[in-house]
Order: sequence, then structure tokens, then C-alpha cells
Amino acid sequence: MAEKPLKIGISGAPGSFSEEAARTYAKKAGIETYELSYLISAENVLSAVENGEIDRGVFPIENSNGGIVIEAVYAMAKHNFEIEKLFEIEVHHNLLVKKGATAESITAITSHDQAIKQCRMYLKRKWPMIDIQEYPDTAKAAKDLAEGTLPPTTAAIASRAAAELYGLDILEESIQDLKFNYTAFLTIKKREEGE
Repeated sequence: MAEKPLKIGISGAPGSFSEEAARTYAKKAGIETYELSYLISAENVLSAVENGEIDRGVFPIENSNGGIVIEAVYAMAKHNFEIEKLFEIEVHHNLLVKKGATAESITAITSHDQAIKQCRMYLKRKWPMIDIQEYPDTAKAAKDLAEGTLPPTTAAIASRAAAELYGLDILEESIQDLKFNYTAFLTIKKREEGE
């Protein structure tokens, strides 16, 4: 009988850094059969673990430049879970635009609060007059830009994987302020009764 795939919930959309982190975790743990649930937020991941809807949850908790992921800390305080692993991945942010969009056509830049924090000096230097908007997830911003939910004059800060997945152009790559930019992720599981 084929082994049942491990259900891993992540705080991101397809193409997010959380997806990359989950794949990194599975590879290092020797887990070959797994399926990902794209739950967008740390709160959704923690709820799904606690309710037994997923076997593992993966979400970011701190970045070497952007600091603590506040949303994750608040969510962690409300849930009962067990930490299985703490690990880091290197994060490179890119400025993504709709095909053919130019720097001159951009009126707003959007991304997750953490990505914005990790690129704040770049944004201040290169885009001082642009409207910066927070979004629930980096990859969701890319997806919504590609699908027309966001105006075509918007740029999204997200991964190279998101650009490829959603057919967006990379206007500028590796725009994070630190050359070596690492994010710490947690892999969590349900706390067994009596622990």
C-alpha cells in the first residue's frame, strides 16, 4: 500500500518563501511523499495543526534584517503546538511587474510587511515617492498582480519562483538591503495529549 502523503500547511501562496522552506524541510527530513496546503497566514497554519487538518505547519518567525514576524508571534500565543524544527533559508527579493511594464509606469509597490521591511533602504533610495502597500503574502501579491486583481501599475516584491509561476517580469532582482538575507522558519506539529 502506498504511504499516505504528509500534509504540510504553509503560510503562503504557491511561489512563496514558505513553500520553498517547506520543500527544504521535507528534503532534509527525508520526506518524499507530501502535499502542501497553501494557508497564506501563520494563524491559519497554527489553527489547521491544532485541529488536526494538517500534519505539519511551516511559517517564518524572524528575518536577519526585518526582525520578528509579528503576525506569527501573535498567532503562536493563541495556539497549542509543538515545535519540531527551526531552520533558515536564504531569501532574495525581486521587484515583479506585469509583462512589458516599465519603472516609469509603476505607481505602487506591494508585498508582505516583512518583505517591505527587508527592502526598506532600497525602497527609500529608488522609490521615495511611490505608495508602498502591505499585502497578506508575497506570492499572493504576485498572483493577484498577474490575474488583474491588483492594477497593472503595481509592482510586487516576491520570489523568482513567483515570477516564473505567474508569468511576471523581474524589473530588478535581489533588492533586499542585506546581501545575505536569511529567514528563520518553524516546522510545527500537533501537541499530543498529556504533553
